Amino acid sequence: MDPMLSPAIQELGRRGVIMPAPHTVYVDDAVLPERIAPGVVLFPGTRLMGDTISIGPNSEVGSETPMTLIDCQLGHGVSVKGGYANGCVFLDGAEMGSGAHLRPGTVLEEEAGGAHSVGLKQTVLLSYVVAGSLINFCDCLMAGGTSRKNHSEVGSSYIHFNFTPHGDKATPSLIGDVPRGVLLDQPPIFLGGQGGLVGPVQIEYGVTVAAGSILRKDALEPNCLYQAAGAKDSKPRAYARGHYRSIERLVHHNLSYIGNIRALQAWYQQVRIRTMRTDSFREACRQGALTQLDAIVKERIKRLQQVTEKLPQAIESWTAALGAEASQEPVGLRFQREWVRRWPRIQEHLIAPPPDAVGEEARDRFLSAWNQLEKTSHTAAVNQLSAEAKKAATKWLTAIVQHAASLESPQ
Repeated sequence: MDPMLSPAIQELGRRGVIMPAPHTVYVDDAVLPERIAPGVVLFPGTRLMGDTISIGPNSEVGSETPMTLIDCQLGHGVSVKGGYANGCVFLDGAEMGSGAHLRPGTVLEEEAGGAHSVGLKQTVLLSYVVAGSLINFCDCLMAGGTSRKNHSEVGSSYIHFNFTPHGDKATPSLIGDVPRGVLLDQPPIFLGGQGGLVGPVQIEYGVTVAAGSILRKDALEPNCLYQAAGAKDSKPRAYARGHYRSIERLVHHNLSYIGNIRALQAWYQQVRIRTMRTDSFREACRQGALTQLDAIVKERIKRLQQVTEKLPQAIESWTAALGAEASQEPVGLRFQREWVRRWPRIQEHLIAPPPDAVGEEARDRFLSAWNQLEKTSHTAAVNQLSAEAKKAATKWLTAIVQHAASLESPQ
């Protein structure tokens, strides 16, 4: 090994890491060489930074263009071909093309991935979900599909609109869900290219959204085609930024989203531990995913807090617009008042992890079946589950989702 190379590069070379042009690879002092598996290929222009970097066997970094990884965890057979990823997790077989811009809170499960120029943040793609090219898909969770050949798809040139004129990002969207999605037996969801979602929305399994559509409402009828109409021509009308009206839907979708992330945390804590902890690189991914899921929960609570802080002004504006002659306070206005009043209690409820007793009976029935399965890859193990075991898993995880929303309605 060339003595002009840094000690970190020399150590990686001694450990069997393949670097066709080692002089072009940068590894900072925080990276632990033992967390990079022998046989990993670091192509020219690769940069590795952070003490939680972990790259599993048969993985490749930067095969198309230079790639920067900061505190990311890669499982077995992962390919990240070029771009930037910080605080991201890639489970076995995940893949991302060049031009990627992946920020913290990103988790790609087994064989999920994207083509070139994909931007993700605070986004979870469950196993097999694929994103096309030229995509900005932040603050989402997407599931669906049964294999790499039968997968949910985000069409090219797609956007999840996650920033509102009110200046908030309380807009997370659920495309599929966790209680059924983790079982890898749901129909895929197809989001046609050159389209977008205006968050927060929820989409059911089997839904197809036509190319070129901007979906502004939930799509909850399974196995249906949704073709969103274009904006209607209309005269300009008064619009005051920051003056919310109905927030019931916003609240419901945010609490449901947090509940789904909590359910996925439970899945990683109590289910994936059996299929991932025996391999140090997979276990690093499991721990990394738990870290990112926790960050997503905190982000969602912060965004709800920001909306709540704006509501007093919205309430004042709405009240003034009604005038003294109003005979009855609108339900939406009453909901806002109650939400502000009860927010400290709701916030505490959301911050605390669900009690162990939530869904306990169904969880124990499922884990009993799960622990009897042959030790194999995670996806193979899931595919061995009986219908009864899957039913118990969904019941358990649904109870966790519902727990998050249990303080939704004003009381």
